[in-house]
Amino acid sequence: APLTDTVPPQVVPGADSSSRQLCFAWGPAEVLVCETLFGRAGGSRPRCPSRSPCPARLWGEGGAGAAARALKDSVAGTEDGAPSSSRVFVVRRDQDIYIQTLRKLFNESHGIFMGLQRSEEELAGKSRKAQLVQVSKNYRSVIRACMEDMHQAAVSTRDPALQGQYSTQVSILSAMELIWNLCEILFVEAATAGPLLLRLLDWVRLHVCDVDSMVREVLSSESPSKHKLFWNVVDIFVLQGRMDEARHLLSKEASANPTSMNMYKILDDLMKKMPVPSLSNTQTLTELELKWQHWHEECQRYLQDGTFASNPHMESICKILLGDEDAILEKKELMTTWYHFLVTRLLYSHPTVKPMELRFYAQSSMDLFLGGESSPEPLDLILMAAFEFEMHQVIKECSIVLSNWWFVAHLTDLLDHCKLLQSHNLYFGSNMREFLLLEYASGLFSHHSLWQLGVDYFDHCPEYGRVYLELHIERIPLSTEQKALKVLRICEQRQMHEQVRSVCKIMAMKALRNNRLGSALSWSIRAKDAAFATLISDRFLKDYCERGCFSDLDLIDNLGPSMLLSDRLTFLGKYREFHRLYGEQRFPEAARLLLTLMTAHIAPCSFWMTLLTDALPLLEQKEVIFSAEQTYELMRCLEDLTAGNPDKQKFQDDDIETTKVEMLRLALARNLARVIVKEGTVEGS
Repeated sequence: APLTDTVPPQVVPGADSSSRQLCFAWGPAEVLVCETLFGRAGGSRPRCPSRSPCPARLWGEGGAGAAARALKDSVAGTEDGAPSSSRVFVVRRDQDIYIQTLRKLFNESHGIFMGLQRSEEELAGKSRKAQLVQVSKNYRSVIRACMEDMHQAAVSTRDPALQGQYSTQVSILSAMELIWNLCEILFVEAATAGPLLLRLLDWVRLHVCDVDSMVREVLSSESPSKHKLFWNVVDIFVLQGRMDEARHLLSKEASANPTSMNMYKILDDLMKKMPVPSLSNTQTLTELELKWQHWHEECQRYLQDGTFASNPHMESICKILLGDEDAILEKKELMTTWYHFLVTRLLYSHPTVKPMELRFYAQSSMDLFLGGESSPEPLDLILMAAFEFEMHQVIKECSIVLSNWWFVAHLTDLLDHCKLLQSHNLYFGSNMREFLLLEYASGLFSHHSLWQLGVDYFDHCPEYGRVYLELHIERIPLSTEQKALKVLRICEQRQMHEQVRSVCKIMAMKALRNNRLGSALSWSIRAKDAAFATLISDRFLKDYCERGCFSDLDLIDNLGPSMLLSDRLTFLGKYREFHRLYGEQRFPEAARLLLTLMTAHIAPCSFWMTLLTDALPLLEQKEVIFSAEQTYELMRCLEDLTAGNPDKQKFQDDDIETTKVEMLRLALARNLARVIVKEGTVEGS
């Protein structure tokens, strides 16, 4: 069916969609909604000032550009200059991930999920089934722990709104565990006739009717058998098959009323002898059915003889033991749900029920229990689908009803490992397991810290997981360098080279805006971005010219092979090396390096005068540093600089530059004379 047939339109609280049209922009997990300047009047549909359609409904047409422009226009004012009042709303599709008390659910279930993916698939038969059942129980224990935390939060808070929110979440978590437990019994464990009923009884006792407080109240009274709730508690124990506890309470009645001792002994004996299935293989189903038939006939005989006629309560219990539907339905208020009625009905009328027979009993039990007085709730439909072994319907209904993707994603993954969903592929390419995991992980990526869990879920989606991860990881706000390093490590581990470059470029640009040149250079080197490294190297050189010293010396001194990323970065590294050699008074090496930087043409032309000026102290040393050939090279570079400068006239008019040139020419001439004398003396000797 189309989506609009199953999912109602979403209403944005506070947005005046009746009088104003809404414009919006889709995000990965959120929608930005803003009010436009246009009303909802009839006639032709108005358009935004941006000439983009402005949808009146949240789920209409639109786009990021349209919403951004509409927002800009709406906050700027109306066309006639009057001020405009506009509001912006952020609509999240998965609000649950922002509830603090549910963090345990997401974090701990992630560990269980990862353990299941790494588990030994080679385990077969009972070993593999036992392993999967244990995984299912681990998931349920996490749900229950979160439910208890949420209940404590609801009790401790004084804020009525928060209390209502927590109570709602407790109800949702309780329903989730109820559904999961039933799926565990029917699909994961796949209980057979006999043990199936025992599992369903445990399911009912755990989820449906908590009578502990009522029992404590009755037993703590002076005369338990006289308490107004005494027979209610006995009936609940019988309805749940808790015979030992029911017999214990009935003994209180016998002690208080000796006249009913005979009836009590007979009823106690019937309850004691009731045949029940066992989890061990000590008896066959045929043997159990024969024993149950004999016991059933004995109960029938006592009832027909009028043994319990003088005590309506005991007579009612005997009718329940016989599986009398009318007698069981009389206790409707004690059972509260049709599925409790179903399990009680099976216990006393068909204890050896087979899994595939459940659908018939379930449907008739729901019809009898509701009696046409009320229609089934969504939870009823989900449980009915489970009893009918319609796994895909269970997943579909849960996807629609539950407030997040956690439940269906993890349940579907577990069922997939049970090899129960292998044949079900979706028409758009991915199978159901992967589709739901992708949806759940996408929701996690909208959270500031839970996105790290989403990475592992994407990793275990073989078809589209990597594509989704690449798209989502690029949208993570890199608010701190620590977070950026986390993202970078994830990308590097998965050889996501484009994303690595993208993260590094973003961080380099942020650092550059904050004038942190060292950090910017480090990120650009990591991104292997030659153009950006060149830009930052120029900034370093500019700063040097202005301040006369380098910043971030540790980084520049340890560039290593990274300096080969661009010519300008190579020049920066080598120029810094020249300063280091000069500082260590290794003048010949410094002179050779300086000359190499000029003759190799990797230095920017604008920096040549600085390099020639750096040669002045070497030319004025007592010892001759530059050879005649090197001096001629320096002279050539100086002439090239003065002759090839496009602003030659301006260059000549600048007194400082003219003075530098004259000083250099003088120093070069003196050095050449000293070299010729020195070299001539050496040759003459």
